[in-house]
Amino acid sequence: MIKYILIADDHDVVLTGTSLILESRIPDISVDQAEDYPETLEKISQRKYDLIILDINMPESKNKKMISEIKEIDPDVKILIFSAYEEEIAVQYIKEGANGYLSKLSKVEEISEAVIRIFREGYYYPSGIVNQLLQDSPLDSIKRLSEREYQIFILMVKGYGNLEISNEMNIQMSTISTYKKKDP
Repeated sequence: MIKYILIADDHDVVLTGTSLILESRIPDISVDQAEDYPETLEKISQRKYDLIILDINMPESKNKKMISEIKEIDPDVKILIFSAYEEEIAVQYIKEGANGYLSKLSKVEEISEAVIRIFREGYYYPSGIVNQLLQDSPLDSIKRLSEREYQIFILMVKGYGNLEISNEMNIQMSTISTYKKKDP
């Protein structure tokens, strides 16, 4: 099944380079491009994408509000923030609903791995961001998790995907998905 990706960035070299990297390393994808935020919204309105790779600093961008506007058009689309900004900024976008962050300084392998992980697991957080999310999140939310939810949470923090968690805990992958969607 083909996965549809929209890369939204105002730099031709980023659009072209990222497209080439993904198309050469990930089978069964179709990559589209948008050069500014209005074009991004227009394309999302016209086609169903599985992933948007979103630069947060492009013409007519609306900062964190972009996440909610995109999710309003397509609640199921995954959003990977692709930026040269520090991870502290990325954490803010993740808290708004983005599914991950990738630095524009990343190596080719990490770019393709981030996309593969978002398709497979639904998110991609570099370890520095995981640490910040844990530091910034209220401990009360973690304390409200059941024992089983907490076990899944710990495995997710360690970078385990649904299949690995399923094997480790001997439970169905659909059960893991249900736990992950629950609000603490």
